[in-house]
Amino acid sequence: MNVQTWTYLIVGITFLIYIGIAIWSRAGSTKEFYVAGGGVSPFANGMATAADWMSAASFISMAGLISFMGYDGGVYLMGWTGGYVLLALLLAPYLRKFGKFTVPDFIGDRYYSQTARTVAIFAALIVSFTYVAGQMRGVGVVFSRFLEVDINTGVIIGMALVFIYAVLGGMKGITYTQVAQYCILIFAFMVPAIFISIQLTGNPIPQLGFGDTLANSDTYLLDKLDQLSVDLGFSTYTEGQKSMIDVFCITAALMLGTAGLPHVIVRFFTVPKVKDARSSAGYALAFIAILYTTAPAISAFARVNLIETVSEKRYDAMPEWFNKWETTGLIAFNDKNNDGKIQYVSDVATNELQIDRDIIVLANPEIANLPNWVIALVAAGALAAALSTAAGLLLVISASVSHDLLKKQLMPNISEKGELIAARTAAACAVVVAGYFGINPPGFVAAVVALAFGLAAASFFPAIILGIFYKRMNKEGAISGMIAGLGSMIFYILRFKFNTFGDTTPEDWWFGISPEGFGTIAMIINVIVSVVVAQFTATPPEEVTDMVEEIRYPKGASKEVVMH
Repeated sequence: MNVQTWTYLIVGITFLIYIGIAIWSRAGSTKEFYVAGGGVSPFANGMATAADWMSAASFISMAGLISFMGYDGGVYLMGWTGGYVLLALLLAPYLRKFGKFTVPDFIGDRYYSQTARTVAIFAALIVSFTYVAGQMRGVGVVFSRFLEVDINTGVIIGMALVFIYAVLGGMKGITYTQVAQYCILIFAFMVPAIFISIQLTGNPIPQLGFGDTLANSDTYLLDKLDQLSVDLGFSTYTEGQKSMIDVFCITAALMLGTAGLPHVIVRFFTVPKVKDARSSAGYALAFIAILYTTAPAISAFARVNLIETVSEKRYDAMPEWFNKWETTGLIAFNDKNNDGKIQYVSDVATNELQIDRDIIVLANPEIANLPNWVIALVAAGALAAALSTAAGLLLVISASVSHDLLKKQLMPNISEKGELIAARTAAACAVVVAGYFGINPPGFVAAVVALAFGLAAASFFPAIILGIFYKRMNKEGAISGMIAGLGSMIFYILRFKFNTFGDTTPEDWWFGISPEGFGTIAMIINVIVSVVVAQFTATPPEEVTDMVEEIRYPKGASKEVVMH
């Protein structure tokens, strides 16, 4: 069978699984819609959390980033992995003991303020919509190549599927769908990695093949890649070009942003007990590590195969996959010297080939001439990664509107049935907005997602961490800090990412820090403003400090906190 037939078959089967799970696990109450009834096992929740967290950026874009940036791309690997450890140790068990449905719920009650809740809702919506834009873009990229439809049509198909299982099943449907999606995405990521590792190095373990010698040669894979890169005028693959301060800031922003991501945090409210929150975090980290330790290997394999396939080769002799990707607009060849050969070099004036880094993982099996069913499997895995995270984000958006805004503020007497209807309506509206961002994306997938992490670091992380570990923190400090952090991050993005206030270049960045890394500075601004304002305003009420004291000892609780 050809690639397209295999793709229709495998993707169709996975979609039927997702829809079947959504129908089976339809949410019948707000508790099931928001937190899956609070009865998910730690193992299943760990798998669902891994799928929720390993988005299109992890599956599609991270390996592409490392493949093109080399050593510098490692900041994404370090930041996202370290951030999850931070989340598991510092936040998950404490927030689960608090026992609320959402992050704005925690902030609103911890800081005894509807204003704080409103600011948190705004931050959750900004972070979630920024993040979901990257997921829908990833869906569009996959559909455009493998189902041979344009990117916009692909986004619409993805919207329809997410609508079915997110709106119908809520967190209950999303959780069990994500368990299936994790199994599909990790299988799809590992199978081609193993195939190509054997092809290039003879080693069936990609993580070991990454540091091994090439098959039938004494040359190490990374040495070969360094030489290929230098010969084409690119920087050495294993050496970084970024400044140390930017590397530090991007890594820290991704770490702190991970720990403040509302769609990941809410996953720890779905387990029955406090200790299960920590257990599920451990399971999730193990599941995530499988993909994250493989990504650098895939990046190197794909880069070697890509350069050797296209560099100085005749355009009319390119394999079928090259022409297929050309039709999507994600590969573009411009024969500047009319010699019929592809000049792929770093010099912009003479370079004739433009490659979108988001295609690296998707095109990797085709470049390596793997079987058609493997190519189709990767497409299904990429869709699973993008759709799983998109669904989690849409639920955060839905809960922010229906629970935090309507139930907690505007309509406190709304019935449970009315709240459930509002939640589904909000989710449906969010799907449409997410689709718009997918059709009109502000950048490639990983760059958009990195901005979402920066926004989360600038807004949520200080409010949550100070709320748990600093009893003196009051509502005035938290509100001022969140506004200062989020405001400075949004300004920096508009100024240096979108050139809203005039054209800029990297030379204009403050202290040499990129927009992706500025979340660290914005987070520091948040902390300073929060602590200073708290010192000059009233102390929190006694019942609030008592509550903080109670949630700070999750293991020592004599009884579990019941969801309310």
